[in-house]
Amino acid sequence: MNVTVVRDGAIATVSIDRPGKLNALDHTTRWQLIDALRNVAADTEVRAVVLAGTGRAFCVGQDLSETDELVHADETVAGSYNPIVQIIADMPKPVIAAVNGPAVGAGMGLALACDQRLAAESASFACAFGKVGLVPDSAVSWYLVRELGYARAFWFAASGRSIGAAEAHALGLLNEVVPDDELAARAHNLAELLASGPAYALALTKKQFRTVGEVSFEAALAIEARHQGAAAEHPDHVEGRTAFAEKRRPRWS
Repeated sequence: MNVTVVRDGAIATVSIDRPGKLNALDHTTRWQLIDALRNVAADTEVRAVVLAGTGRAFCVGQDLSETDELVHADETVAGSYNPIVQIIADMPKPVIAAVNGPAVGAGMGLALACDQRLAAESASFACAFGKVGLVPDSAVSWYLVRELGYARAFWFAASGRSIGAAEAHALGLLNEVVPDDELAARAHNLAELLASGPAYALALTKKQFRTVGEVSFEAALAIEARHQGAAAEHPDHVEGRTAFAEKRRPRWS
């Protein structure tokens, strides 16, 4: 298997496992990743997900040795790359990227698609599509323009330059940079923190935050009101109020 899933209570760690190929994404790996992400998304016992890479890379993007996949690259992207980032975005639970090394091209897209992004000090990021005469995909353009602004996003893509974890953090692409040997533990601790929260409210919050940037102010207010109504009717809200009154930790459903 090129993708592994390890369960630890309410946390699922999904790892791309082609270390000899720096976790490059061939056809088999992409479809195994789609299946793994769909399974953890549908598993009601999983409350937080960590996305990781094995070996010395997070993911270097498309396996360029599979040249047949680039003959109809539009179909390749629409058929397997887009579903991966869409599943991460739509998953009703937080997904944490644990970037242990190079995240290049579509590999950077996988990290950007996650709700929280942690990186080891030795990690690096590159929008390297132009170096092989291609354009950004896997939602890279969507995230970079929104988080860096047009000019910086365009230069990052056009130059193909690689940036280290510290610069990526300074640009706002990462939540946190940690020593290499602490990355896995820190990602797991963050997953534990998120998994211990009110799952229904967090799912609505994720959906809300991924939506409001694309709608009008009035539409955003309407979304907030609708989601608040749904959250207030959920048993977790009653438990949260009761725990607050009783000065104890809530026991979320």
